[in-house]
Amino acid sequence: MIAYASRTGNVRYIVSRLGLPAAEIGADVTLEEPFLLITYTDGIGEIPHQVKQFLESNGAYCRGVIVSGNSNFGHHVFGGAGDAISQQWQIPLVRKVEMRGFPEDYEAIHQYYERCFREERVR
Repeated sequence: MIAYASRTGNVRYIVSRLGLPAAEIGADVTLEEPFLLITYTDGIGEIPHQVKQFLESNGAYCRGVIVSGNSNFGHHVFGGAGDAISQQWQIPLVRKVEMRGFPEDYEAIHQYYERCFREERVR
């Protein structure tokens, strides 16, 4: 499962390209199964508020975070939400994606997803 938050449509586009089961998150969304999180970066490297709220009640099921960002704001803050989520919730940072990403990003996400959820099925 992919759980995602999209403000400008970049993340929604990435999710549509992946073709994997997905749910857009909101304050009232609860997932009781493992998922990968795909989010955007707010402000200058910050976690979006709705993503923080979602992770407070669902973070135990998150198996990795992918973050979309814009490197024009500087590489020191590019995808900063992913770094912060990874550190705060001890979740692997899978990938930082420039805006809508590229085919190699989608392939890397697919590979991580397959590896991660193949291991989940074995448990």
